[in-house]
Amino acid sequence: MSAFALPDSFVVAPLSTSEFDPATAATADEVIAAGPESVYHRLIGDQESEAVFLLARHVLNGFLGAAGETDTPADGEQEADRLAERTAEVRRQITGMLRSLSEAESRVRDAVLAQRAPLALIGGCWLDTVSQPATQPATVVNHLVRHQFVWRGEGNPRRGLHQLRGRALEERGVFLPEVTAPDFLRQAEARPLTAWHGAYRLALARLPATFLPEVVGTHYVLAALGVDELLLGTRPMLAEADLRATLADYLALAPPPVRSRVCAAVTRTLAMERDHVRLLADVAAWHAGLSLDAQVERIVARHAPFAGKQHRNVRVGGKPLTERFHAPDVDLAGFLADFRASPQMKPRDGGCRFLRAIKFGGPMFGIFDEGEAATFQRWAEAIAAGDPPGPGLTPNSAGDDAAYALGEAIAAPPPGVRFRTAARGDDRAFLHRLVNIENFPGTLTLARANAEDGLARAEILFDHGGDGVLTDASWFDYSPEALNERVDRIYWDKLVNPYQPLTEIPDRDEVIFHQTTFALGSMIDGAWAHRIGATGRYTRRSDGMLYSIYADEMGRGDLAKNHITLIYRVLASLGIEVPHIRDTAFLDQDELPDHLYGFSLFQLSLALFPDSLYDEILGYNLGIEMFGLGTMRMHEMQKLRHHGFDVAYEEAHLAIDNLSAGHARQSAEIIIAYLHDVAKLSGADAVPSHWRRIWRGYASFAYFIEHDLLAGLARREPLDLVI
Repeated sequence: MSAFALPDSFVVAPLSTSEFDPATAATADEVIAAGPESVYHRLIGDQESEAVFLLARHVLNGFLGAAGETDTPADGEQEADRLAERTAEVRRQITGMLRSLSEAESRVRDAVLAQRAPLALIGGCWLDTVSQPATQPATVVNHLVRHQFVWRGEGNPRRGLHQLRGRALEERGVFLPEVTAPDFLRQAEARPLTAWHGAYRLALARLPATFLPEVVGTHYVLAALGVDELLLGTRPMLAEADLRATLADYLALAPPPVRSRVCAAVTRTLAMERDHVRLLADVAAWHAGLSLDAQVERIVARHAPFAGKQHRNVRVGGKPLTERFHAPDVDLAGFLADFRASPQMKPRDGGCRFLRAIKFGGPMFGIFDEGEAATFQRWAEAIAAGDPPGPGLTPNSAGDDAAYALGEAIAAPPPGVRFRTAARGDDRAFLHRLVNIENFPGTLTLARANAEDGLARAEILFDHGGDGVLTDASWFDYSPEALNERVDRIYWDKLVNPYQPLTEIPDRDEVIFHQTTFALGSMIDGAWAHRIGATGRYTRRSDGMLYSIYADEMGRGDLAKNHITLIYRVLASLGIEVPHIRDTAFLDQDELPDHLYGFSLFQLSLALFPDSLYDEILGYNLGIEMFGLGTMRMHEMQKLRHHGFDVAYEEAHLAIDNLSAGHARQSAEIIIAYLHDVAKLSGADAVPSHWRRIWRGYASFAYFIEHDLLAGLARREPLDLVI
């Protein structure tokens, strides 16, 4: 059995295949058949279902299946420099083109910026879950965590990459809904190729451990190439030298096959960005080439489906609008020719009848936006001047050939996929599947059941939690004051005031054994929050606050401060050697006791549902952050020091979790901020239901800590307790 040793040189998941429930194939096929827009929306809107993992496999296979490098890549700095020069050359090639696009007339420039928005506004998504129990505390992952922390505004969503780019778009007059909105791609008029490119980025976000070489290569190219910064005129948030150093460190660790995958990803991503810049140029050319009549035809096409019975008395070319616009095949070109010659567009003093109708006080006011109204104004002036009709509207087919080829490749069955009904197995097998969830997506249904079962069981503490030694999960009605009072009372009455230094220190073996009972939970430290703040969800104050706590747990990318690093240091000082929990060999380790897997299994299960169990995660977070304070930690430090063991893990938690301004206080403030937003958006009546879910999340942590309390309850009455 190979033991894990620091530093963590992890470069890619040890498993390459993925197991899915047989029914998942049909779901994925249906989404793919609906087109690239459907795939994009499903990948960004769903991070909890089995189907998105299979969709991601399809998309990545479609993009990468034919990728390859002909040269044997060097390692470390030499190869990083070669890839950096290739990227710099492409940047030089596209800079002039992007500058001309950003300086085009406003109508054309806005269309270009909107076309790029589905990629710009998900920038960095490929790092969403790169930090997870399977990948920590890997050297390269912590480089990427450091980059992610910067891109996420260091815990402030308003300073994050997505928000900065969104504001830059709005400053240039491009206003779009949120990226998760059902009409986002339609409003952006996204071409199919744009949607496929976005799907590639989002697919990496779903499988970053399995496709870490591709994440590293893609990350370098997209950040160093800087297409969006060139288009928007914004400053890059990451320095190229830092990006290159990360790439070099990874290549130095990676064996040749993995280095080849990185190089292939760089090649593919450079090609993708060149293709998309060409698409932007084609979109710009199409918009610039639209005649005034074609521009009007586009506007009419957008609004024609909404011409209802209120227009039954309006006739153009001798036919009512309701007939012309509700025919199976609307003849827009014919309608426009008739409309041009109609009485509605005939010049009169003060403008034609149609222009008066769309102004304030007219029957059509509010139908057309300011830009559309201005286009009609120019068209009316051209008609009045006797200008002949311009060419009609031609379809925009920018990127369609490449999109079609990608669609064919993505629809093909991906390699490395197996279909079988998942079985939980024993606790060790279940833990292995949860840690390596990218390889066992079929386990998600079992994880959901495990999380829901743990939460339901924990509600027994709503009535009995006051007798806990280290927690108090007894029910109380929420108010900010009541929550802070409960937190303060737990801190003083249960964690601090009872503290007395130990007068007798257990012997060495007993101290080591006691540490093993906590070790497994410590080896997944922070896991409950590792999926919080994914792209499209990093908008609320609570998102940034909880993400900041997770980033702290991971040392904000500093390996010396990473809590996973610290627990392995402690275990090494105890003489405990185990494989990393991601490795199959961990199934056979004999250092950690079997009977306490439940706590880790519950936490890993809860973490996989950051959208639907968001409230519960906030409550769980409060419980676990307060657990780092007071008597228990102080006693553990005293015992470890007595025998000369490392106390770094205990010291870190006692400091960073402090109730004054640390994680414990922040955890209460997160809940208060979140429920304030709930009340503001949904009304005060919505708060109690959210609060109940939050508090059962807190109780679910207490359930795994208060063993004596639950044992006493079981002796008094028959309860179905699992701890």
